[in-house]
Amino acid sequence: MYQLLDPKSFVVFITGATSGFGAAAARRYVEAGGKVIATGRRGDRLKELQAELGAENCHIIELDVQDRKAIDAAIASLPSPFDKINIVLANAGLALGLQPAAEADVADWETMIATNITGLVYTVRALLPGMIARGGGHVVTLGSVAGDYPYPGGSVYGATKAFVKQFALNIRSDVQGKNIRVTNIEPGLTETEFSLVRFKGDEGKASKPYENTKAMNAEDIAETIVWSTLLPQHVNVNRLQVMATTQAFGNFDIYRG
Repeated sequence: MYQLLDPKSFVVFITGATSGFGAAAARRYVEAGGKVIATGRRGDRLKELQAELGAENCHIIELDVQDRKAIDAAIASLPSPFDKINIVLANAGLALGLQPAAEADVADWETMIATNITGLVYTVRALLPGMIARGGGHVVTLGSVAGDYPYPGGSVYGATKAFVKQFALNIRSDVQGKNIRVTNIEPGLTETEFSLVRFKGDEGKASKPYENTKAMNAEDIAETIVWSTLLPQHVNVNRLQVMATTQAFGNFDIYRG
Protein backbone atom coordinates (compact mmCIF):
# COMPACT_ATOMS: atom_id res chain seq x y z
CA MET A 1 0.00 0.00 0.00
CA TYR A 2 1.11 3.58 -0.64
CA GLN A 3 2.04 5.63 2.37
CA LEU A 4 0.01 8.73 1.55
CA LEU A 5 1.74 11.82 2.87
CA ASP A 6 0.00 14.57 4.78
CA PRO A 7 -1.58 16.78 2.06
CA LYS A 8 -0.55 19.87 4.06
CA SER A 9 3.14 19.07 3.54
CA PHE A 10 3.04 17.07 0.30
CA VAL A 11 4.21 19.54 -2.37
CA VAL A 12 5.75 18.49 -5.70
CA PHE A 13 7.76 20.77 -8.02
CA ILE A 14 7.50 19.48 -11.60
CA THR A 15 9.44 20.69 -14.63
CA GLY A 16 8.16 19.93 -18.12
CA ALA A 17 4.57 19.76 -16.84
CA THR A 18 2.94 20.91 -20.08
CA SER A 19 2.70 17.41 -21.58
CA GLY A 20 3.75 13.77 -21.28
CA PHE A 21 5.21 12.46 -18.04
CA GLY A 22 5.09 15.84 -16.28
CA ALA A 23 1.40 16.52 -16.91
CA ALA A 24 0.45 12.93 -16.10
CA ALA A 25 2.46 13.03 -12.86
CA ALA A 26 0.81 16.32 -11.84
CA ARG A 27 -2.62 14.71 -12.21
CA ARG A 28 -1.58 11.59 -10.34
CA TYR A 29 -0.02 13.52 -7.44
CA VAL A 30 -3.15 15.64 -6.98
CA GLU A 31 -5.21 12.46 -7.07
CA ALA A 32 -2.96 11.09 -4.30
CA GLY A 33 -3.70 14.11 -2.13
CA GLY A 34 -0.78 16.37 -2.90
CA LYS A 35 -0.23 19.83 -4.30
CA VAL A 36 1.87 20.51 -7.38
CA ILE A 37 3.88 23.36 -8.80
CA ALA A 38 3.66 22.82 -12.54
CA THR A 39 6.31 24.56 -14.63
CA GLY A 40 7.04 24.69 -18.35
CA ARG A 41 7.45 26.95 -21.34
CA ARG A 42 3.91 26.73 -22.73
CA GLY A 43 1.78 29.00 -20.59
CA ASP A 44 -1.49 28.10 -22.32
CA ARG A 45 -1.07 24.43 -21.43
CA LEU A 46 -0.16 25.28 -17.85
CA LYS A 47 -3.36 27.30 -17.52
CA GLU A 48 -5.38 24.39 -18.88
CA LEU A 49 -3.76 22.04 -16.38
CA GLN A 50 -4.45 24.42 -13.51
CA ALA A 51 -8.10 24.78 -14.58
CA GLU A 52 -8.39 20.99 -14.59
CA LEU A 53 -6.72 20.40 -11.21
CA GLY A 54 -7.84 23.56 -9.40
CA ALA A 55 -5.73 26.55 -8.33
CA GLU A 56 -5.80 25.32 -4.73
CA ASN A 57 -3.98 22.15 -5.86
CA CYS A 58 -1.88 23.40 -8.76
CA HIS A 59 0.33 26.49 -8.86
CA ILE A 60 1.76 27.24 -12.30
CA ILE A 61 4.98 28.98 -13.37
CA GLU A 62 5.93 29.65 -16.98
CA LEU A 63 9.69 29.23 -17.26
CA ASP A 64 12.52 27.64 -19.20
CA VAL A 65 14.75 25.34 -17.13
CA GLN A 66 17.77 26.67 -19.02
CA ASP A 67 17.26 30.02 -17.27
CA ARG A 68 18.86 29.60 -13.83
CA LYS A 69 17.85 33.06 -12.61
CA ALA A 70 14.22 32.41 -13.56
CA ILE A 71 14.24 29.14 -11.58
CA ASP A 72 15.73 30.83 -8.52
CA ALA A 73 13.26 33.72 -8.74
CA ALA A 74 10.29 31.38 -9.15
CA ILE A 75 11.23 29.36 -6.07
CA ALA A 76 11.88 32.49 -4.00
CA SER A 77 8.43 33.91 -4.81
CA LEU A 78 6.30 30.81 -4.17
CA PRO A 79 3.16 31.47 -2.10
CA SER A 80 2.11 29.35 0.86
CA PRO A 81 1.46 26.41 0.99
CA PHE A 82 3.41 25.77 -2.23
CA ASP A 83 6.67 27.07 -0.75
CA LYS A 84 7.33 23.92 1.30
CA ILE A 85 8.47 21.59 -1.48
CA ASN A 86 9.36 18.03 -0.50
CA ILE A 87 9.42 16.31 -3.91
CA VAL A 88 11.08 17.60 -7.06
CA LEU A 89 10.43 15.89 -10.37
CA ALA A 90 13.15 17.07 -12.77
CA ASN A 91 11.36 15.87 -15.86
CA ALA A 92 12.02 18.49 -18.55
CA GLY A 93 13.95 16.93 -21.42
CA LEU A 94 13.86 16.07 -25.09
CA ALA A 95 15.49 14.31 -28.01
CA LEU A 96 16.13 16.00 -31.35
CA GLY A 97 16.99 14.20 -34.56
CA LEU A 98 18.12 10.66 -35.25
CA GLN A 99 20.98 11.23 -37.68
CA PRO A 100 24.38 9.54 -37.37
CA ALA A 101 26.82 11.59 -35.30
CA ALA A 102 28.76 12.83 -38.33
CA GLU A 103 25.56 14.19 -39.90
CA ALA A 104 23.73 15.47 -36.82
CA ASP A 105 22.83 19.13 -36.35
CA VAL A 106 25.17 20.48 -33.68
CA ALA A 107 22.46 22.98 -32.64
CA ASP A 108 20.23 20.00 -31.78
CA TRP A 109 23.03 18.55 -29.66
CA GLU A 110 23.44 21.86 -27.85
CA THR A 111 19.71 22.07 -27.12
CA MET A 112 19.63 18.54 -25.70
CA ILE A 113 22.63 19.22 -23.47
CA ALA A 114 21.21 22.56 -22.31
CA THR A 115 17.80 21.06 -21.45
CA ASN A 116 18.53 17.49 -20.36
CA ILE A 117 21.69 18.26 -18.40
CA THR A 118 22.04 21.97 -17.61
CA GLY A 119 18.36 22.61 -16.93
CA LEU A 120 18.08 19.51 -14.76
CA VAL A 121 21.18 20.45 -12.76
CA TYR A 122 19.84 24.00 -12.21
CA THR A 123 16.51 22.62 -10.98
CA VAL A 124 17.97 20.13 -8.52
CA ARG A 125 20.58 22.55 -7.19
CA ALA A 126 17.96 25.24 -6.58
CA LEU A 127 15.62 22.98 -4.62
CA LEU A 128 17.95 20.74 -2.62
CA PRO A 129 18.93 23.26 0.11
CA GLY A 130 15.31 23.96 1.00
CA MET A 131 14.43 20.29 1.31
CA ILE A 132 17.48 19.65 3.48
CA ALA A 133 16.58 22.60 5.71
CA ARG A 134 13.02 21.31 6.11
CA GLY A 135 14.29 17.90 7.20
CA GLY A 136 13.76 15.74 4.14
CA GLY A 137 12.54 15.32 0.60
CA HIS A 138 12.81 13.35 -2.60
CA VAL A 139 14.58 14.16 -5.88
CA VAL A 140 13.27 12.32 -8.94
CA THR A 141 15.16 12.63 -12.21
CA LEU A 142 13.92 11.42 -15.58
CA GLY A 143 16.47 9.26 -17.31
CA SER A 144 15.96 6.70 -20.06
CA VAL A 145 16.97 3.20 -21.04
CA ALA A 146 19.07 5.11 -23.61
CA GLY A 147 21.35 6.02 -20.70
CA ASP A 148 22.41 2.34 -20.59
CA TYR A 149 21.81 0.97 -24.06
CA PRO A 150 23.12 2.67 -27.23
CA TYR A 151 21.25 2.83 -30.52
CA PRO A 152 22.02 4.39 -33.92
CA GLY A 153 21.33 8.12 -33.90
CA GLY A 154 21.12 8.33 -30.12
CA SER A 155 24.64 9.66 -29.54
CA VAL A 156 24.08 12.85 -27.57
CA TYR A 157 20.58 12.03 -26.31
CA GLY A 158 21.82 8.77 -24.80
CA ALA A 159 24.85 10.54 -23.37
CA THR A 160 22.66 13.13 -21.64
CA LYS A 161 20.59 10.38 -20.05
CA ALA A 162 23.74 8.57 -18.90
CA PHE A 163 24.70 11.85 -17.22
CA VAL A 164 21.29 12.06 -15.53
CA LYS A 165 21.68 8.53 -14.18
CA GLN A 166 25.15 9.19 -12.75
CA PHE A 167 24.18 12.61 -11.43
CA ALA A 168 21.29 11.04 -9.49
CA LEU A 169 23.53 8.34 -8.04
CA ASN A 170 26.13 10.90 -6.99
CA ILE A 171 23.49 13.17 -5.44
CA ARG A 172 22.33 10.13 -3.48
CA SER A 173 25.81 9.93 -1.95
CA ASP A 174 25.97 13.67 -1.26
CA VAL A 175 22.72 13.73 0.74
CA GLN A 176 23.42 10.66 2.86
CA GLY A 177 22.20 11.28 6.40
CA LYS A 178 19.95 14.20 5.42
CA ASN A 179 16.70 12.25 4.92
CA ILE A 180 16.71 12.98 1.18
CA ARG A 181 15.76 10.21 -1.23
CA VAL A 182 16.92 10.19 -4.87
CA THR A 183 15.43 8.14 -7.71
CA ASN A 184 16.22 7.98 -11.42
CA ILE A 185 13.25 6.79 -13.49
CA GLU A 186 14.40 5.22 -16.77
CA PRO A 187 11.57 4.60 -19.28
CA GLY A 188 11.79 2.71 -22.53
CA LEU A 189 9.31 2.82 -25.42
CA THR A 190 6.58 5.27 -24.40
CA GLU A 191 4.12 6.97 -26.73
CA THR A 192 3.96 10.68 -25.88
CA GLU A 193 4.91 13.87 -27.74
CA PHE A 194 8.55 12.73 -27.38
CA SER A 195 8.84 11.37 -30.92
CA LEU A 196 6.94 14.30 -32.43
CA VAL A 197 9.45 16.68 -30.84
CA ARG A 198 12.38 14.51 -31.94
CA PHE A 199 11.24 14.72 -35.58
CA LYS A 200 10.24 18.39 -35.32
CA GLY A 201 6.53 17.91 -35.98
CA ASP A 202 6.79 15.28 -38.74
CA GLU A 203 3.86 13.06 -37.75
CA GLY A 204 4.78 10.35 -40.25
CA LYS A 205 8.25 9.85 -38.80
CA ALA A 206 6.98 10.33 -35.24
CA SER A 207 4.46 7.50 -35.48
CA LYS A 208 6.93 4.93 -36.86
CA PRO A 209 8.41 3.74 -33.52
CA TYR A 210 4.93 2.82 -32.26
CA GLU A 211 3.54 1.06 -35.33
CA ASN A 212 2.19 -2.47 -34.82
CA THR A 213 3.28 -2.65 -31.19
CA LYS A 214 2.06 -1.75 -27.70
CA ALA A 215 4.11 1.02 -26.15
CA MET A 216 3.74 2.40 -22.64
CA ASN A 217 1.99 5.73 -22.12
CA ALA A 218 2.58 8.79 -19.93
CA GLU A 219 0.20 7.51 -17.26
CA ASP A 220 2.20 4.28 -16.91
CA ILE A 221 5.37 6.22 -16.17
CA ALA A 222 3.58 8.68 -13.88
CA GLU A 223 2.39 5.72 -11.83
CA THR A 224 5.97 4.47 -11.38
CA ILE A 225 7.13 7.96 -10.39
CA VAL A 226 4.41 8.40 -7.78
CA TRP A 227 4.87 4.86 -6.47
CA SER A 228 8.59 5.43 -5.88
CA THR A 229 7.97 8.64 -3.91
CA LEU A 230 5.06 7.41 -1.79
CA LEU A 231 6.80 4.34 -0.44
CA PRO A 232 7.64 4.36 3.29
CA GLN A 233 10.25 7.00 4.06
CA HIS A 234 12.96 4.44 4.92
CA VAL A 235 12.78 2.93 1.40
CA ASN A 236 14.78 4.49 -1.46
CA VAL A 237 14.45 3.29 -5.06
CA ASN A 238 17.81 4.22 -6.59
CA ARG A 239 16.96 3.42 -10.20
CA LEU A 240 13.77 2.18 -11.82
CA GLN A 241 14.08 0.97 -15.41
CA VAL A 242 10.73 0.41 -17.11
CA MET A 243 10.16 -1.04 -20.58
CA ALA A 244 7.08 -2.02 -22.55
CA THR A 245 6.45 -5.76 -22.54
CA THR A 246 6.86 -5.61 -26.32
CA GLN A 247 10.35 -4.10 -26.04
CA ALA A 248 13.45 -6.17 -25.27
CA PHE A 249 17.17 -6.32 -26.05
CA GLY A 250 18.39 -6.84 -29.60
CA ASN A 251 21.37 -8.66 -31.05
CA PHE A 252 24.79 -7.04 -31.29
CA ASP A 253 25.24 -5.03 -34.47
CA ILE A 254 28.03 -6.65 -36.50
CA TYR A 255 29.27 -4.96 -39.67
CA ARG A 256 30.05 -7.38 -42.48
CA GLY A 257 31.85 -5.66 -45.32
